[in-house]
Amino acid sequence: MVSKQSRQEVRVKKHMKIRNRFSGTAERPRLAVFRSNNHMYAQIIDDTVGNTLVAASTLEKEVKEQLEKTNNVDAAAYLGTVIAKRAIEKGIDTVVFDRGGFIYQGKIEALADAAREAGLKF
Repeated sequence: MVSKQSRQEVRVKKHMKIRNRFSGTAERPRLAVFRSNNHMYAQIIDDTVGNTLVAASTLEKEVKEQLEKTNNVDAAAYLGTVIAKRAIEKGIDTVVFDRGGFIYQGKIEALADAAREAGLKF
């Protein structure tokens, strides 16, 4: 009998392949995105020292009160603008985009496009 891997296992495997190709540096940190069923999380990470420089999620009170729902494309787009504004305030303007093993469509694409429009380069 053939056993099928769960979607979570497949996503983690894809994410590890992506992480082997690139990592964030102090000059160009990594914008890591995670999407759960109810929320989205984005953080900008310097992998050389292992520090999170900027973070945002739909769990935060300021972000949540601006949204009708926290798990749709509109919420992802708003989160992209929030993370980009916070990064620019800290002096970060170029990043490496890490989609976290998720397919680049829908919420992930909306977050990336919104971050680009707000001023991040990747």
